[in-house]
Amino acid sequence: MYRNFLNKKQRMDGLDLLKQIPEKSVKAVFFDPQYRGILDKLKYGNEGKSRGKVRTNLSQMTEETIREFLSGIEYVLMPSGYLFLWVDKFHIVEGIQPWFKDTNQLKTVDMLTWDKGKIGMGYRTRRQAEYLVVVQKQPIVAKSTWFIHNIADVWSEKIENKKHTHQKPMGLQKQLILSTTNKNDIVCDPASGSYSVFECCKETERNFIGCDIEFGE
Repeated sequence: MYRNFLNKKQRMDGLDLLKQIPEKSVKAVFFDPQYRGILDKLKYGNEGKSRGKVRTNLSQMTEETIREFLSGIEYVLMPSGYLFLWVDKFHIVEGIQPWFKDTNQLKTVDMLTWDKGKIGMGYRTRRQAEYLVVVQKQPIVAKSTWFIHNIADVWSEKIENKKHTHQKPMGLQKQLILSTTNKNDIVCDPASGSYSVFECCKETERNFIGCDIEFGE
């Protein structure tokens, strides 16, 4: 049944999709949870205006929902498979471990900083970076699971002509896919947004399975 979802843009709840994917069948997962954390922290004051309105109108995930996603991701990931988890600077400081309380095989192994090359919003300091936590399902193995060794932990990439308010860098995503998967492996993104991971899978000859609750066919 899940193969009917391969290499398509699906408009559906990512939690429902994860329940249809067999256990230990996915080599890598990208997850960009949509939550109000940074909106509430920074208090931009622009929720009814342009970019702020678009951002705040997106469906927001509760902490419980994020934990459900991570539990589902743990189930579908192959042993030693990777989760690439996007987080904001406040979660870096305050910790994301409560998100993982319903899992026992996912362990943080690395982190990257994405320098967006463009100053964004903010009242005290302006945002120019986002953070990607690299998580691996046990058993934790590096040598035979990570194939590219010149990826810097600060990645500079500017996005032009954004299609989605939370669009992520194609170049970085492609390198991570190439580094952790082989051709025809399955890469999952259960909250796809702009479907940039799907485009990366096309270019790297990987199979994509993913969806978005608001965007898709």
